[in-house]
Amino acid sequence: MSTSSIRRSTAIPGRDGLRPNCSNCFALCCTAFGFSRSADFAIDKPAGTPCPNLGADFSCGIHDRLRPRGFRGCTVFDCFGAGQAVSQGLFDGVSWRDQPDSRSAMFAAFKVMRQLHEMLWYLAEAQDRAFDAETGNDVLELRLAIGKLAEGTVHEVLALDVGTLHHRVRQVLMDVSEEVRGAYFAAVDQLDQRLQPGADLAGSDLRPLRLCGADLRGACLIAADLRGTDLTAVDLLGADLRDARLEGADLTGALYLTQPQLNSARGSFGTRLPGGLEVPGHWDAGQNRGTTRPA
Repeated sequence: MSTSSIRRSTAIPGRDGLRPNCSNCFALCCTAFGFSRSADFAIDKPAGTPCPNLGADFSCGIHDRLRPRGFRGCTVFDCFGAGQAVSQGLFDGVSWRDQPDSRSAMFAAFKVMRQLHEMLWYLAEAQDRAFDAETGNDVLELRLAIGKLAEGTVHEVLALDVGTLHHRVRQVLMDVSEEVRGAYFAAVDQLDQRLQPGADLAGSDLRPLRLCGADLRGACLIAADLRGTDLTAVDLLGADLRDARLEGADLTGALYLTQPQLNSARGSFGTRLPGGLEVPGHWDAGQNRGTTRPA
């Protein structure tokens, strides 16, 4: 199998409803979740309470200044479209401000719906990239089943066994990953035992290694140096890419890469991304002047 057959340049079908639309959401990400003062958040905020930066119209008063104001964590969050699904779907466009007694159920439903939508995001890619017809059918069946569950009532959504769903999704994602990475197993640098799922590679210079086909699922890649590397068929499911150096890297064929992972990393317009993912606004375009925007 050639590398070109695995690289991605177009958006994966079936993800349109899995992208956030903040204009149709009651700022659920700014209310349902809590956070502690840290490098990612400038203040403490208990779960279920509005952020002090939240406006009366559910907009963020510092949206264009989140990072310099100490709210980097907000810039790496993605609800995968769960916000509008809960706000406009489950609660018929009636906000928690207009109906205060809906607050607890709405916030709880948002937390569950986000997990369902994230699973659907990954399954859309798995279905698109599966080689084996039987594996593809398994992915499709699970994707349709979870999609139907996400269309249930508030009570039905809150009663879901999300843990069991996660287990089933994880298994099919791993099956597809093995298929995609299979053509590259011989190319992975087997001499470096660090290239393993869940590996602690924080701060590592990975540029000299052959990475295509590596399984870095759940790996800690904080501040790792991946500049100029080819990450085709590299499984990045759940990998921590905070401050990872991605300038000039080719991620067009990477597996299970998400926008939040990119938003937490460092890169430039010279970094090649899969179709459907965007260059984060804080990436430094000046480091690769003259290069083209990612496919």
